[in-house]
Amino acid sequence: MKVNIQSVKFDADKRLIEFVENKMDKLDRFAERATGADVILKLDKDHEKGNKVATITIHIPGDDLVAEAQAKSFEEAIDNAIDALKRQIEKAKAK
Repeated sequence: MKVNIQSVKFDADKRLIEFVENKMDKLDRFAERATGADVILKLDKDHEKGNKVATITIHIPGDDLVAEAQAKSFEEAIDNAIDALKRQIEKAKAK
């Protein structure tokens, strides 16, 4: 699965990009039919919830699955978004 990583309002460091790629590789096992994914990392102004936002879109023929999570660190936001995507994939497989 081809993964496009985009950072908005900041430059993602190499460690963060490797973290995202590693997590997306693991998610690829769940979504066999996925053709690609877009990961958008951005900084938000809401410091109470956490100002790091991760939006992940997985492209599956006939449908796109989208999950967004906000946390105090990008790693936590990515983990939360991937957990939400796993639940969406399970629901799609059950249909």
